[in-house]
Amino acid sequence: MSRTITTNVLVVGGGPGGYVAAVRAGQLGLDTVLVEADRLGGTCLIRGCIPSKALIHAADRFAETARLAADNPLGIRIAAPPVIDFAATVRWKNGVVERLERGVGTLLKQAKVEVVRGWATFSDAKTCMVVTAEGQVTIRARAVVLATGSEAVALPGLPFGGRVISSTEVLSLAAVPRRLAVVGAGYIGLELGTAFRKLGAAVTVIEARDRILPQYDTALTEPVRRRLDRLGVDLRLGVRVLGLEEAGEEARLVVATEKGEERVACDAVLVTVGRRPRTMGFGLEAMAVDMDGPFVAVDAACRTAMAGVYAIGDLVGEPMLAHKASAQGEMVAEVIAGHRRSFEPAAVPAVCFTDPEIVVVGQTPEEAARGGRAVTVGAMPFSASGRALTLEATDGFVRVVADAGDRRILGIQAVGAAVSELSLAFVAALEMGAVLEDLAGLVAAHPSLGETAREAALGALDRLERAAPTV
Repeated sequence: MSRTITTNVLVVGGGPGGYVAAVRAGQLGLDTVLVEADRLGGTCLIRGCIPSKALIHAADRFAETARLAADNPLGIRIAAPPVIDFAATVRWKNGVVERLERGVGTLLKQAKVEVVRGWATFSDAKTCMVVTAEGQVTIRARAVVLATGSEAVALPGLPFGGRVISSTEVLSLAAVPRRLAVVGAGYIGLELGTAFRKLGAAVTVIEARDRILPQYDTALTEPVRRRLDRLGVDLRLGVRVLGLEEAGEEARLVVATEKGEERVACDAVLVTVGRRPRTMGFGLEAMAVDMDGPFVAVDAACRTAMAGVYAIGDLVGEPMLAHKASAQGEMVAEVIAGHRRSFEPAAVPAVCFTDPEIVVVGQTPEEAARGGRAVTVGAMPFSASGRALTLEATDGFVRVVADAGDRRILGIQAVGAAVSELSLAFVAALEMGAVLEDLAGLVAAHPSLGETAREAALGALDRLERAAPTV
């Protein structure tokens, strides 16, 4: 049975950008419809951020328990090495996802958002057709929010299928592969590759460039590289993938090295070479929006070139992060409701949930220098932190970057265990326009990892004072 819906706001995509936009629009009293072809929560909740962090946590617990079966300085011993019931791990991970998915549905219901299940296809900028299980639905809206997200990029000559999997399929494996080849040493590849190594897989990471996590400076990535070495991850840098050879149960990844072609035995190949915005298949070409390369072009309020059409999240460019999409979704709903809003944050935090974790907020020293700024930098190693010592988490540091003239904080970065939990404090410092004296003057709880940010600021001030001319 077909029907037609006329609404104030149509949101396409139920991920962290889309459902937040729909909930906020509903809260503001706008008649709102959300179209989602898959499960509510999008890539982040269903097959990305949340399930991957659950798997990482399980792998960390398993590795820590295994350590207790060997010599360790804590004096804790277990009689035998642990074993893992991976099927039970997957059930627990799925339970976490399902609980949060139900929560999204509840939020939408409370905001009186109508959810239409199916794939939206636009015939013009404000009209789409959705084929649902109950029949065809035509939706006409005054304002449209595109939140279609992104999808994994495949390598030429190595299409997804069979042994070749993306981050989506690797989170749904029935068993831990005996040999896992990871193509790409970015954050997704290293997060998941590290987790599966801790779970018992033999992991080989293949990266075409000459370093891991190339978007970050070496000081931040070196502790991660050392940890990969200690875990026994086979890290191959400056190596290109040529293809996959399969013969019965055996498979070998063919790679090009400086010495010529080599073959890497594997049972599964995880390709993590990037993601691209999902712009195909829903009629974007009929909406008369402008493009910015592969992304939809928007202004500071996420307006497209077509009046009344907005785009958010991965669809509009880097950083392709869930929390950016959510912030834009909330803002766009308020813009549609008539509020004066724009998306111009002082900083959007980036976190790698590697071992150890990396947090980057604002400008690194190199980025600030490229902008022509004279900077002062202070760093505090976790090896000098009492709290880090008691947690056996001394590999890493917190670094503060500030303008050498007005002492305004330009960026804060950290690498270490659980430093993701410090990211909001780092963002707050930049959003509030803090100077070094503001951060250095805080009374930090002792002992805590947060003390290291204050100490790093003191270090940056000390550099300025020692560099100042004496009278």
